[in-house]
Amino acid sequence: MSGCTCVPTCFRVEVTGASHYDAKLHGGTSFGAAGAARLFPYGDNDVSGQARRPDFSAGAAAGFTLLELLVVLVIIGLLAGYVGPKYFSQLGKSEAKVARAQMDAIEKALDHYRLDTGRYPTTEQGLAALNARPTNEAKWAGPYLKKEVPPDPWGRPYQYLSPGQHGDYDLVSYGKDGQPGGTAESADITSW
Repeated sequence: MSGCTCVPTCFRVEVTGASHYDAKLHGGTSFGAAGAARLFPYGDNDVSGQARRPDFSAGAAAGFTLLELLVVLVIIGLLAGYVGPKYFSQLGKSEAKVARAQMDAIEKALDHYRLDTGRYPTTEQGLAALNARPTNEAKWAGPYLKKEVPPDPWGRPYQYLSPGQHGDYDLVSYGKDGQPGGTAESADITSW
């Protein structure tokens, strides 16, 4: 049938003396089954005038078995167990990056303060001197930050000491635990 341009059509095949079969037929096909065969396109009527519909066996029923759902849930649980810790470890690293970025902005504001006044704010004046004029500071030309000094990513204020033990000033965030020292997410983030 090399020159055939027929479009395959779905037919319901009824073989008398045997069971029902669904088949895609292209042109004429021999079934090789005992008895006569009658073809009915899906949705058409048979000889008796009754509508024919596809005959789905019990094995082809739509839906999932309980076992299939449990397998899918186990796979999702394994993926969550693998991806979850990696995600949360990245979250801790991003908080440290945010703290470093905030500290860089504060350090730049402190440098501008020193250029105007000739010195860094004292420990008593604190970082609030970047937004509000301290008493007895005639050369103050702030505010040096657009907004109030933000807390560190863990919600605690940055520790400021001037003069510092490591330079003109020390600026520190004590990390997730809020205590000096520590490792990983609890490590101190410093200006020196």
